Amino acid sequence: MKYFVYFDSYGHARQVIDEKELAGKFDGDPDAYLKAMVESVSNSGSLGAGGHVGTLKFDTEEELNAYLESLGDEITGFYGCQSESRPYNF
Repeated sequence: MKYFVYFDSYGHARQVIDEKELAGKFDGDPDAYLKAMVESVSNSGSLGAGGHVGTLKFDTEEELNAYLESLGDEITGFYGCQSESRPYNF
């Protein structure tokens, strides 16, 4: 089944709908879904309204949830210092 995921301007997955829900609420138009999500974010007073809608295909909802959980909130390579890093003096 196809899932449509709204990613905010920071790349965080914020809202997920399946293709049936997209067809029912937004006439199958991902752009209408994106517009609705951006409007809901901008109406909540958050800065940086924008983002994009990604189309993902998984056999089960459990696979989708496993994928979304694997995204995490931070890039571990940078904050976890997995490679050599030196401080810079500006």
